[in-house]
Amino acid sequence: MRYIYILITYLFLMAGWLGLPAALSAHEAESIKVVVVGDTGIGERAFHPGFEAVQSAMRQEKADAILHLGDFVYQPKKFPKTCDPKYIDEIKETLVQPYAIRIFVAGDNDLHPKKWKPKASGCWEKIAPMATPFDSNSNIKGVPGGVMHLGNTLFVVLNVFEWMDPTSWLKPLMRAARRKGLWVIFALHEPAVTTAWYQEKRQTILKQINALGPDLVFAGNQHSYERFYPMGIPRENGALPVVKKSKYAQGAGTAHVVSGGGGATFKPFADQQGNSKRTAPVAVSDALAKRALMFHYLTLDISHDTLTAKTFRVCPARPAQGEKQNPRWHADDAMWNNIPLACDGKKAGVTVFDQFEITR
Repeated sequence: MRYIYILITYLFLMAGWLGLPAALSAHEAESIKVVVVGDTGIGERAFHPGFEAVQSAMRQEKADAILHLGDFVYQPKKFPKTCDPKYIDEIKETLVQPYAIRIFVAGDNDLHPKKWKPKASGCWEKIAPMATPFDSNSNIKGVPGGVMHLGNTLFVVLNVFEWMDPTSWLKPLMRAARRKGLWVIFALHEPAVTTAWYQEKRQTILKQINALGPDLVFAGNQHSYERFYPMGIPRENGALPVVKKSKYAQGAGTAHVVSGGGGATFKPFADQQGNSKRTAPVAVSDALAKRALMFHYLTLDISHDTLTAKTFRVCPARPAQGEKQNPRWHADDAMWNNIPLACDGKKAGVTVFDQFEITR
């Protein structure tokens, strides 16, 4: 027995020399810290000064892991034949090397280009191997989905591009996670609920997700920040049972957060554009706790008894000469005349913008 103990100690020491202990300890830790970001600013179509400010601020958090919600790259060419290595090099430097554990979600801009997405980068095949391997992959084919146990939390990545109701394979995992006292966080690229550019999903994806009862659901895709109050299973008439609290007990409902402010250019919410077809119905907008057009990231501090989420607004410094100067999509469009950004009139820097907490 003494020799086994010595061997185990030696292996842990060797892991330290190899730079592995952060990943090992985070997988087993009683408390973990995770940074969350989506829609980053790598590529000529994004606002790179915004991404530089966001990734620099995230690095200062010294997090155990990163959860990236997809759309790593915004390249400018139609139907690119290859993924430019410069994008991969920047991802390695800013979103891989600083984090011992990396949970990556595929975004539509990361997949191969298609008729409806001609400027997609086709970089996912090079991005995916840089993520930390899942404990197990789901039965979804095509775009990777999977599950990862990290400390006191079960992370589940779902594929929205070939969506299939995940209940059959995910419900047993949820039961096991709850028996172990784990928090459960889902991540996907296109949101199940949003007020940015509304698509009706209350009786499909939103109902299927909320019926499984995760504590949190993160999505990207919309270049904005939105947090919804914890909600239950949508009713047949579309009504959403909502608990309007920012500090609440586990089981009160599932909170959905849309985080697409990692450096992509901003697109106004549909109601700001006067687009009634894509404006969210009253039941959905009434469930909204907070939203903004801003560069941002979140931190999750997760212990056994408490999950605390903070959203940090990041106001970048003035861009250097030769860089893109305006972070707005179609910046010259008159619609922007009355649509503010959260950093308008603010000094460059990082500020807590929003916070919520779930307790056992």
